[in-house]
Amino acid sequence: MRGGLERWKRGVGSQGVRQALAYAFQGSCDSHLRSTAGAEALAAYSAAGGGGVTRFVVEDGAINADTLDEEQLRRWVDGRDPATNNRRGRDLTSPDADLILDGTINAPKSYSIAAMLNTDLAVEFEALQDRLRDRIITTWQSELNARRGAGGRIRESLHRVEVVELQHRRSRALDPHIHRHLWLNVKVLGEDGKWSNVDSRVAMKMQTVINAEGELAARTDPQWLDALARNGLTLDEGGEIAELAHAVRPLSRRSTQIEANRAVLLASWHGDHPGLEPSPDELHRIDRLAWARARPNKPGDVDEGAWEQLIADELAAIDPAILRDRDAVPADRMPIDKLDRDLLAAQAVVEADARSACCGGRFSLFDVRAGATRAVAASGVVAQREHLQPVIDDVIVRALTQTVDMLEGEPDRPAHIKGYMASSTAAAKVELAARLDELAIGGASADQAEVLTAASAVLQNGIQLEGRQVEAAAAIAGTDRLVSITGPAGAGKTTMLRVAKAALAHSGRRMVVVAPTKKAASVAGREIGASASSLHALLGDHGFRWGRDLAGAEIWTRLTIGEVDPATGAAYAGPSRYRLVPGDRVVVDEAGMVDLYVANALATIAAESGAGIAMVGDHMQARPVGHSGAMATMTRRATAVVELTAVHRFTDPDYAALTLRMREPASKDAAGAVATELAERGLIHRVVDHVQARDVMVESYFRWASGLRRVALVTSTNEEADAINEAIQQRRVDRGDLTLDRIAVGQGEQRLLEGDVVQTRRNDRATGVENRALWTVHRIMPTGLEMCSVHDAVDTRVVSHEYAAEHVHLAYASTVHGIQGETTDASIVGPGVDASGLYVGMTRGRAHNEAIAIARTEAAARDQIADSMMRGIPEVSIDDSVRAARSELGRAARPSGHAAGDELRQLNEWMRIARRTMLNIDSQVAAQAAGAHGRAGRDASGGDLADVRSALCARYESASYRYDDLLRQYLETERGAVVRARAEDVAAPVATPEARTRLFMGR
Repeated sequence: MRGGLERWKRGVGSQGVRQALAYAFQGSCDSHLRSTAGAEALAAYSAAGGGGVTRFVVEDGAINADTLDEEQLRRWVDGRDPATNNRRGRDLTSPDADLILDGTINAPKSYSIAAMLNTDLAVEFEALQDRLRDRIITTWQSELNARRGAGGRIRESLHRVEVVELQHRRSRALDPHIHRHLWLNVKVLGEDGKWSNVDSRVAMKMQTVINAEGELAARTDPQWLDALARNGLTLDEGGEIAELAHAVRPLSRRSTQIEANRAVLLASWHGDHPGLEPSPDELHRIDRLAWARARPNKPGDVDEGAWEQLIADELAAIDPAILRDRDAVPADRMPIDKLDRDLLAAQAVVEADARSACCGGRFSLFDVRAGATRAVAASGVVAQREHLQPVIDDVIVRALTQTVDMLEGEPDRPAHIKGYMASSTAAAKVELAARLDELAIGGASADQAEVLTAASAVLQNGIQLEGRQVEAAAAIAGTDRLVSITGPAGAGKTTMLRVAKAALAHSGRRMVVVAPTKKAASVAGREIGASASSLHALLGDHGFRWGRDLAGAEIWTRLTIGEVDPATGAAYAGPSRYRLVPGDRVVVDEAGMVDLYVANALATIAAESGAGIAMVGDHMQARPVGHSGAMATMTRRATAVVELTAVHRFTDPDYAALTLRMREPASKDAAGAVATELAERGLIHRVVDHVQARDVMVESYFRWASGLRRVALVTSTNEEADAINEAIQQRRVDRGDLTLDRIAVGQGEQRLLEGDVVQTRRNDRATGVENRALWTVHRIMPTGLEMCSVHDAVDTRVVSHEYAAEHVHLAYASTVHGIQGETTDASIVGPGVDASGLYVGMTRGRAHNEAIAIARTEAAARDQIADSMMRGIPEVSIDDSVRAARSELGRAARPSGHAAGDELRQLNEWMRIARRTMLNIDSQVAAQAAGAHGRAGRDASGGDLADVRSALCARYESASYRYDDLLRQYLETERGAVVRARAEDVAAPVATPEARTRLFMGR
């Protein structure tokens, strides 16, 4: 059982309140309408309604329930008491203000099939979800918090939270899909008796724990598993019902045909009712027609009672045995005392470590707890939830012994702070640094005249290298063992490598080109004019093998010559395809995407063979799937480092210069200046909400595609990319660009049509397709899909329907990883991307690049884009990670004593600096007075310095009062004794603010 946590925001004119009402009483069960129909259509539903929703009130762990009608729900969503309409806490009117946090409880689809076919299982499944709901909402009440004080520094525990539950049985296409929505109202009552907003950032980070609780319930709950067993059903290793799992995909594949039917029916309805939108009842009727259409002996419309029979008929067609009664089966149970808790702990760390790849390898106690909970869930143990808690706690303790604590000595840290790192990841960082230190043997760059001679031989059409490119080619063709070439998008790295290859060849040396992915290697090889391969192919040729241990951790081993290769059964004879000798230069293209483990293996090979390494790439672009930092680690140690600065991709040289400033702004002000210039160029498109942002991206696709030009649509999430992809596909169907004559099923049950732009997501040697390659579906045949490369229509491949269902998806839009390395005519970057997503997206288009911001004003849009440019400090070393963890801790809300202590330390440091500054000013003023003594016409007053000192003294006096207030607060906490013992060190050496002021005023 897994689900996300989404924020419903107020929106312009409380649009979010209307949307929530519409969804609660008439909305589609998978938020389809909210995501695609727009606010206007949703608002129309609020006039309908009827019935009520269940509200759960949790106070100190006790749960009470009541029912809210439509008007009460409106008040409740709007942050008011549903009975009295009184405002709860401060009224937050910003469109970006959160109203509710929507947590979804999703179970595997086989559970829904089982519940539909079997009344006993239906009852037990509902009971299971009830128990899980109670667990989730009591966890929210006991572990979430509000924030108090200046800057929200103080963490306030919660006395009361309120949650509304929505229950749904079907998906949009009327497939069985039982799930629930838990709406947590952001208005919460603190233990101090005040209403305020929940700390939604903590709630979002805690969702990984909530999801893990769902898995634990589904796989360990005795009542649920007993019900399955008495009905002849069991769970497989993935948590699906083993006897029904095979029917999930065939049943869901029907949804592609249903969607096609639905599109045709909607188009027909709009043709008959121009300028109107169908009512909720009409949409429901169309959904049912879409389900029933084209089925033999089925009516043209179905009522609610006929739905289950339709599903049963579909299942019978897939497998008649599914509907038969089954004999009870014995339930295999792992006793608690037989669990391998050390293995469970290792599994917990592996999961937390996987989540940490985007955070420099750091993870939180929430991450460890979620990993431990999932490990116990998958262990086969069956027990009541309260009996499993001691096991989970023990696994967490054991897991933490396999980590490095970045915040050692910090008591009572918030559980969401990422202050731990897997010991294996920390070791990989240290080992790579040590290996590269040994390889950092200086040499000399090649003669630049020879490089220019090589350039004249290989470059055509008047192309010439600029100075930094010549320097970079000379470094690669030189004798430094470690070379790092960094540069922005469009800086001509590929052109430079062609020249470096020729220069190396002239001196009798060889360039071996590799890249992190097969796709990148193919592109590099084609553009450089050299044979290229994936980096993993080179490592494999040198005996390295990679896999997973019992806990799921990535492990690297190496074959010795003569050792039997378990993959082939033959004795390993040493490298054959990529033999390296001293003087060879291994060039790693797109090196910013190389992870730590791969880099360690490459460094080992270089040390053994005598070959040199040149990392060529941009760490400011997309990161590796695994742990990043390899290129940055090498750049810190390389004896030859060249940064390319000229940008050659863009038709506008002024925009090229602007991208350099966008790549890594020195400060928030610098980022703001870049955003302002983008806005002045008309390259920031302001919209009011996500729906309009999606519409803009769809319209942009058709605007550019109409001229046979390529456009990149860059999104912040895969889910957003999927929504845009499907919207573009449907628009193309409506326009007649695509037909529904033949349909294939893609990854995630996507509908694929002839003419669609798609991406392959897995290397396949048999067919020759590469991961993240872009194609156009040419023909859908009974045997598979014939696809043409978007770069070369002559380059065709055929993949099976099975491959397509697992590894092909629509690719009109994609995330930054999907577009990395591509060059298009235009690029549109959606809202919510991070710094690398913004930079990569805004550097894909030769002629036009545009960013979308959701904001009320143009100024707010500029600020949002500026914020997106700001990057965190790279966490290359362990020390970097420690600093980052402490910085995160400093921003977190803490219990009142800790919050006061943190502010005391910061204030004390400022006061120390201020005292030194004032003493320095006094010295300068005295020096000026001495220099002017007895000299007519010289000003001995200090002038501007005196004004500065006066202003600083006023700030110091105010800080002194604040300091004493905080000190009194801290002394009242449980740690007062410790504070008193250290008070001399913490406090300034004068007891009162007045005395301090007199002292530092010099009086």
